[in-house]
Amino acid sequence: MTIERLRVLREFADRGTVAAVASALSMTPSAVSQQLKVLTKEAGVDLLEPDGRRVRLTDAGRALVVRADDVLAAMDRAVAEMAHYRGSPRGRVRVALFPSGAALLLPRVLPALANSGVEVVASDVDLPPTEVPRLLADYDIVLTHRDERAPGIAGPRVDTTVIMREPTDVVVAPTHPLARRTEVTPAELAEETWLSVRGGFPVDDVLRSIATLTGVQPRIAQRLNDFRVIETLVAANYGVALMPRWAVAHPALAVLRLTGVRAARLYELATRPHPETRPAIATVLDAFRTAAHQVSAE
Repeated sequence: MTIERLRVLREFADRGTVAAVASALSMTPSAVSQQLKVLTKEAGVDLLEPDGRRVRLTDAGRALVVRADDVLAAMDRAVAEMAHYRGSPRGRVRVALFPSGAALLLPRVLPALANSGVEVVASDVDLPPTEVPRLLADYDIVLTHRDERAPGIAGPRVDTTVIMREPTDVVVAPTHPLARRTEVTPAELAEETWLSVRGGFPVDDVLRSIATLTGVQPRIAQRLNDFRVIETLVAANYGVALMPRWAVAHPALAVLRLTGVRAARLYELATRPHPETRPAIATVLDAFRTAAHQVSAE
């Protein structure tokens, strides 16, 4: 089994189709299929099985993917050790971040790495945590967020580290009857009109918790994932909203602490297993941990 064929297998596990693997590796679909056929012959057991008009991994194929991760990680360690002798860490690290997390942490992370020899290529990606395994096909690090009560996303092919907890608050217009308050209970919000995010994101998880406590299904006027748009509509008294504490930027909004319910999101860094074996990635992870600690301390 060659490194190249194991890499093709891992890409297939990440991307799900031969065409997607071919595009990612700049190969033809027929070349990808041939590599997978040869690997199956070398393994002596079926690695793929029909799935409608496509193919999918068998149990043996999924088991081999985990071992392929180990082998490729070992190769990364070898490259990292050679880089160490050249005075590294050096290199390019691809990072995907949810937008409000990027706005909060990147202004601290990028200056900290300015003279490190490590180049961070950041992309804002607004997807729920369930998409992280797929994102790791294209990124070295994914910064994601989840409701603190939601299960983590770590698994055989995903390592995660929680770096920060951010409370979720209620924001209302300055003319709202609750605007002079400093805190509010779920029961007091039962009849409000809400501006929320799309399902699957932490803020929506908290809103569903409020519904469970009050027994009232929230009246949601709009679902928007841009907090700046939500703030503008709240300021215009179009509704109230839940927002992560450090994402609130509109100066006119009244911010109320939510009591009687656990309301916070966790910032989580996700990588392939054993990220410490690549000095450049480890350096970027440390920079994010430091930035999160600074924000929390303030």
